[in-house]
Amino acid sequence: MLDLIILFTAAIGAGLLNTIAGGGSFLTFPALVFTGVPIVAANATSAVAVFPGYLGGALGFREELKQIARPRMLRLILITLIGGAVGSALLLVSSNEAFARIVPYLLLLATLAFLFGDQLRAMATRRAKAMKPEGAIGLFAVSLYGGYFNGGLGIILLALFTLWGMKDINLMNGLKNGLSFALSAISVLIFALAGLVEWPQAILMMVGATLGGYAGAPVARALPKSVIKGIIAAIGFGMSAIFFLR
Repeated sequence: MLDLIILFTAAIGAGLLNTIAGGGSFLTFPALVFTGVPIVAANATSAVAVFPGYLGGALGFREELKQIARPRMLRLILITLIGGAVGSALLLVSSNEAFARIVPYLLLLATLAFLFGDQLRAMATRRAKAMKPEGAIGLFAVSLYGGYFNGGLGIILLALFTLWGMKDINLMNGLKNGLSFALSAISVLIFALAGLVEWPQAILMMVGATLGGYAGAPVARALPKSVIKGIIAAIGFGMSAIFFLR
């Protein structure tokens, strides 16, 4: 019962964080590990737990997404699916021991990407003129990372879109959610077929994440951005330290 309470509470918190600013995986993944789920299965189950929120986010920006021509959108989705599938396949062949060694660095990378997301996007803006628009390699690399480890994916995608020269933040957020949904869909399918997902925990956490996501909007309006960033940074650095010690 204590494990269920921990998982459900973490999922609600993850839904809140994802709606407010991202970073929900900082709660769902460690909670699964701490309740005894093997580390590779915990990563796969965490991806399933936060999966529904991406669809809701994409639908919320459906008007903005209509601005993207269908052939262009299909091309971006195809690249994302390929990269996500490769990343997910890499996770399947990772042993728990190997993945456990990599996780602290991935958590730290995701935390830094979130904490310095504004600076990252500003740097991307300054360099945007020197970049070729919509390079397939960049999106493939980001999608590969997302298929292997989902943490910090949204921030990295937004920085990539800035490099492409995109400026409309609502359009960028809509595309971020749409591509994240496509990536998560292929990852969830691969993880499910491979038998990596702990479904009782995943279903419980999907409910919690949905409830947290619904409640996130008023919380986002009430909290200053600096407070939100501080909370997520503390969680991210704390989880990184714990996994380094483990």
